[in-house]
Amino acid sequence: MMVFVLFISFLIAQRLFELLISSRNEKWLLAQGAVEYGKEHYPFMVSMHTLFIISVIGEYIWRGDTGVNYILLVLFFILIGIKAIVISTLGYYWNTKIYKVPGTRPVATGIYKYVKHPNYIIVICEIAIIPLTFHLYYTALVFTLLNAAMLTVRINKENQVLAM
Repeated sequence: MMVFVLFISFLIAQRLFELLISSRNEKWLLAQGAVEYGKEHYPFMVSMHTLFIISVIGEYIWRGDTGVNYILLVLFFILIGIKAIVISTLGYYWNTKIYKVPGTRPVATGIYKYVKHPNYIIVICEIAIIPLTFHLYYTALVFTLLNAAMLTVRINKENQVLAM
């Protein structure tokens, strides 16, 4: 139980820190004349990620202490390290929303030389790994499917914006 409490506390703090970075970057982007796209799906994405954390906690409480898969736990922290590289590579352009500064080109350095949407690959892995670390199979299945639907919309919109 202690590992779960520490983990979920870390996860919530990490997500709030990402929102803080996103908010800081949003101010910078808007000062550069950025335009926001995908406003219509953003509230659904935020709701899905919030419900995901609630579901992880709820299923854990419902099922009881189901043990910990330490290999997946280590893999989660590796993903966090890769996400830090992604955020660092994008700098002020990293955001939870879709922004485009007129006249700029997409970032094509670092990991972006090789992978078009590394952040979404990380999110796909996180949505599966987080609940599976604690054997929470219902949350893993339901939110993997919801995330696939959300990312279909999100990536299509982002690709349209990047092509502008």
